[in-house]
Amino acid sequence: MARLTGKVAMVTGSGGEHGFGRAIARRFAAEGADLVLTDIAPVGTRVVAAKPASGWGGLEAVAAEVSQLGRRALTALVDVRSVRQIEAAVERALEAFGRIDILVNNAAAPPGADRVPVVELAEETWDLVLDTNLKGSYLSARAVASLMVKQRIRGRIINMASNCGKLGYPNLAAYCASKFGLIGFTQALAMELAPFGVTVNAICPGPADSDRLDYLGRRPDGSFDPALRAEGIKQRAAAIPLGRVAAPEDVAELATFLASDAAEYITGQAINVAGGAIMH
Repeated sequence: MARLTGKVAMVTGSGGEHGFGRAIARRFAAEGADLVLTDIAPVGTRVVAAKPASGWGGLEAVAAEVSQLGRRALTALVDVRSVRQIEAAVERALEAFGRIDILVNNAAAPPGADRVPVVELAEETWDLVLDTNLKGSYLSARAVASLMVKQRIRGRIINMASNCGKLGYPNLAAYCASKFGLIGFTQALAMELAPFGVTVNAICPGPADSDRLDYLGRRPDGSFDPALRAEGIKQRAAAIPLGRVAAPEDVAELATFLASDAAEYITGQAINVAGGAIMH
């Protein structure tokens, strides 16, 4: 039997063409889950505006992939900073499926203006990163955890943290702060929900060949250079013991395990998917 048969999973930030959200949704569907797919825009958030359009169909394309795997999918445009939009998506999920067994907090602010020294970091940029990455996860988890407790569902909450949640890096202060905070939030929520049989864990990817690294291909004039991006990926891979950056499917496989019954005795953990680049 597939590991997630009969389960309903909500995955935020799942509209990107090469993102963790899409990979997780596909893997969950292959394991038997129905999906609630959300993103802030129909085709996800582009990191580099000048990158040539690929024709990617966004949320609806992911939903079509889920359907091709024999599962049902509901899509919703959700800014995770908005309580109203989160609650509306949860209500739609209840109407469609009657429950939510798994929540993956994957939505994140796009990299860009935050990748500067603190002395140059604008307050509104700090707020965007913290409100999306940390507050958005809190708001989504609060809404879904309340439902799990009310319905006595022994659910799973998976927060997408980062290796930047375990070690600070220059020019990444806002991002690191949000991910350090998310790991602390994961531990606290895990303690609170343990009596109800709900587990809460974080995944900490290292550099990954996803949409979020498109900024590596941004030239000083704002245009996009795929060769520049490829060189940036190569440099990061050279610093990783296993010799490559992560693929979205690496993260999806761990998420699937944490969402399954096999992981019912694992909670409050922040697990690295970093090829040995970080080991604590």
